[in-house]
Amino acid sequence: MTSSGEFIAKISSFIGPIGLSAFALLGAVTFLNVYLKIFSAFSSLFILSGTNLRKFGPKGSWALITGASDGIGKEFSLQLAAKGFNVVLVSRTQSKLATLAQEIESKHSGIETKVLAMDFAKNDPLDYERLRALVKDLDLAILINNVGKSHNIPVPFLETAEKEMDEIITINVNGTLKVTQIVAPGMVSRKRGLILTMGSFGGLLPTPFLATYSGSKAFLQHWSTALGAELRRDGVQVQLVVGYLITSAMSKIRRPSMMIPTPKGFVKATLGKIGLKGTAAGMEGTITPYWSHGLMHWGVQELLGIWNGLVLNRNLGMHAGIRKRALRKREREAAQGKKIT
Repeated sequence: MTSSGEFIAKISSFIGPIGLSAFALLGAVTFLNVYLKIFSAFSSLFILSGTNLRKFGPKGSWALITGASDGIGKEFSLQLAAKGFNVVLVSRTQSKLATLAQEIESKHSGIETKVLAMDFAKNDPLDYERLRALVKDLDLAILINNVGKSHNIPVPFLETAEKEMDEIITINVNGTLKVTQIVAPGMVSRKRGLILTMGSFGGLLPTPFLATYSGSKAFLQHWSTALGAELRRDGVQVQLVVGYLITSAMSKIRRPSMMIPTPKGFVKATLGKIGLKGTAAGMEGTITPYWSHGLMHWGVQELLGIWNGLVLNRNLGMHAGIRKRALRKREREAAQGKKIT
């Protein structure tokens, strides 16, 4: 029976000194690569600050936020106004927009607001023309593509209502592209600007029972990175923002936790990490700014793999369970005569 020492000696004699040196070099390079990735992720999430927003426009320039009246969109509006940007608020409900505009102007002296009520699900060309006219003469420094729609509850693709499917694609994809085509030319002409588009772990990871939503966010991932490569030479920075769960009406989660921040905490992290791709495991054109989300992104991508079967099956089981609980809740509410949402 050959001992381990004899085995190693035989391998060494077979490979030769040059081969051993090559293996040693490969091992060193692999170790260095892993170390640099860990260092980049840790420093980006916990030490480094992102690009100063003043790079994209002087005080008094404008930021446009879609889906501005609730959740993350509302927080972007409030925090950008606090940083000295005038804000264009675009969302569906006029009354909410008016209330938010009043709140911003009362809190921040000298900050101007403009509002536009439009329902992105309608895909009305007149709405986009109204938006174009509203921003025509503004120095728009920042665009936050936040408007979005998910499924009401996790649902098999073959059972997805056509209206829900159409609205997800119309809002998440068409709305984002059309608003960007309106805003980006002015940024290019001024040779500065920032375009942030809200992505999702649902787009990063193929997500069964949210297939249409997952596909729409995956589209935005590729589109945003490609657009960023096109506009970089014009001084315009484009990034997709990846987030896990956040307390919001869309997620239906009300209590924050280590993994689930409030919109305020998530937006603060986002605006503080612009340009640090180390937060997203080195993915070009992408940031995963909230620390626990960034760690999870790094772990899944580097240790398992985005397309790993175990990850896919875990996602499948998790969302199947969420669907079962949601359906049971609907049944209870129906039995009690409550309105089903």
